Amino acid sequence: ADKAAWTTNHMYLKVVDKVNQQEVSTFVTAGNIKFMLLHNGKNDDVVKSFFNDVYEIYVKLLMNPFTQHDSPITSKIFDARVRSIGRRYLF
Repeated sequence: ADKAAWTTNHMYLKVVDKVNQQEVSTFVTAGNIKFMLLHNGKNDDVVKSFFNDVYEIYVKLLMNPFTQHDSPITSKIFDARVRSIGRRYLF
């Protein structure tokens, strides 16, 4: 994912690897945070939409003044929203 991030100015890097007949797609934020998704070959548009929606709620989380930017995300609400987006696009 790191090499692919330097070869394009797009945030969605598409499939960067394959593991046990599943594909790894990656999205890199402007702050160099990487979102990775292991999936069984979903359509690129579906995966891109998933990442864009996750990125939107990630940015909203970062805009919260109580969020610590240098620590893991432990918000149960954030987790529930990501899972909801996953169900919408990936199942």
